[in-house]
Amino acid sequence: MSVDPDPAQLSPPRDPAEYAPPKLMGLGFWVLIAFGVLCVAAGAGVTAFGPTLFPPKAKPAALETQVAPRPEAPQPLAQALAESTSPPPASASSSAELAALNARIESLETTQSRAAESAAAALAAAALLEAAQTSRPFSDELSALEAVAPASADLRSLRSLAAAGAPSRAALAVEFPDYAARAAAAARAAGDGAGLWARIQATLSRVVMVRQVGEVRGKGVDALLARAERQLNDGDVDHALVTLGGLSPAGREAIEPWLARARVRAEIDRRVSAVRARALEDLARLSRGGA
Repeated sequence: MSVDPDPAQLSPPRDPAEYAPPKLMGLGFWVLIAFGVLCVAAGAGVTAFGPTLFPPKAKPAALETQVAPRPEAPQPLAQALAESTSPPPASASSSAELAALNARIESLETTQSRAAESAAAALAAAALLEAAQTSRPFSDELSALEAVAPASADLRSLRSLAAAGAPSRAALAVEFPDYAARAAAAARAAGDGAGLWARIQATLSRVVMVRQVGEVRGKGVDALLARAERQLNDGDVDHALVTLGGLSPAGREAIEPWLARARVRAEIDRRVSAVRARALEDLARLSRGGA
């Protein structure tokens, strides 16, 4: 049994050249190369001669006049912050309330200032009173009071008295017995028309002085001197001066040096007390809320 041959095997052999790889640089390749070179040359020509050959068209006049508005320059940072932090305008009611509040604050500040001045004046017056009770001058204490207290007639009068001062009440009481003895002797002295017995008593009184002290009644020289001495021991110079005003002219003349110093002491005490009372009164009035 025979087998039929395959038709493919029966075909004649093909040319070996058909099995070779295709050529890369054929006609089509060179056509593409030429087209690329032509495009490059055309692009270069358009770039070089395009603005001359094809000038740009002029824009319409309407488009030229439509210029965009120039943006405003930004404000400085400080000005922008000030405008952003500035308070809004106050209304009429808020302005009235603010004015009332300011007036209240000023009133309180004024009251506090006056209260401080009054307190300082009261302290200075107390220091002046303590210094004036001694026998030494008190000009420094008076100057301190004048610096914080309003001017007054008492302060002006004290200025002429502060430089020398006056004996204290205790010193006047110690000095009084000697002057009282002189006043008693002068009051008992016999006048030109006195009789013999009166002259004898006056002579004896210069050698031995007997003066009644203590509680003595009447208006005689001994009674007046005794009452004045008791008043001085109590520190009451004013009433002692009034009592001694009842002495006879001879008795007052004998005690006049003591009376002059006692009058200065009484005036100092009276004016210093008035100044201190005024300072305390002002301080009390302000503490109660007075004007």
